[in-house]
Amino acid sequence: MTDLARHAELIELRQLRCFVAAAEHGSFRKAGVALGRSQSAISRSVAELEDQLGASLFHRHTWGISQTFAGQCFLTTARKTIRVVGEGVRDVTAVGRGENGCVRIGIYSSIASGFLTELLRRYGERHRKVQINMIEGAANEHVAAIRHLRLDVAFLAGNREWSECERTQLWSERVFVVLPDYHPLTSHDVLAWRDLTGETFIVSAAAAGDEVHAHLMRELAELGGRPDIEVQAVGLDNLLPLVALGRGLTLVGEAMTVAQFPGVIYRPILGEALPFSAVWSARNDNPAFRRLLSLAKVMAVRSAPQGSAPSAAPSQTRDPLQ
Repeated sequence: MTDLARHAELIELRQLRCFVAAAEHGSFRKAGVALGRSQSAISRSVAELEDQLGASLFHRHTWGISQTFAGQCFLTTARKTIRVVGEGVRDVTAVGRGENGCVRIGIYSSIASGFLTELLRRYGERHRKVQINMIEGAANEHVAAIRHLRLDVAFLAGNREWSECERTQLWSERVFVVLPDYHPLTSHDVLAWRDLTGETFIVSAAAAGDEVHAHLMRELAELGGRPDIEVQAVGLDNLLPLVALGRGLTLVGEAMTVAQFPGVIYRPILGEALPFSAVWSARNDNPAFRRLLSLAKVMAVRSAPQGSAPSAAPSQTRDPLQ
């Protein structure tokens, strides 16, 4: 380490502030009044700074002080250092209060409507400087990212407990069947599983497709026969047009039903409600995320019927994807 670098490490912000104040006021006494310190404390701090720099910063006179050439050169650097440190402190403080920063969210459900949409809206209004990054993906992918702190939180379907993760249920959504608008079952306001026996279903190969496939197999197999389920290598945005084309039916959560796709109709399944939970790592100390989680918990309590678990659906809450 060079002597210059060694001296720079010893310089304190207090000394820089005293030097700048003295330079601006032309007096150690006036600088002390401005900083709320004694004249001797200002003089001592400046002398320490001069010793560490190895250069005189002021000429001392009976009437006051004046800057040396070295002092004039150093004043710009000192002011810049104080400003940069101050900005850094403000930035860190804002991040610590959750005012700035970034929250990385793994999503499993539509954000077209419902609890998650309202949560993001309220959070965005309260923390406008926080960047929100949304990542779609399968549950196991999200959880792996959470364990490695690459995601702050994932909002996942079901009540499964994940190792090395914390979980809390926040809301529930009714489960809907998506049918082509010419299908005979569109004449029903509500459908039961027995109404769906013998139908062909299509599921996505991405995100929730595996869980939907497993749930269909379980529910329809209990009614007898082997369900006809086809896996399509498309996302939900292209799966619903396939429903409209008559390739099969599919399932969606209630939040998705606000999306209007030509040629499809949504019908709820009697008694089916899908719980959604927040999953995160206890090791995650991101203040912006912690404020999001706190808001989500408050909203869940306020939206839940008194004396019951948080739920957005009036029907029986169960975990159809487990």
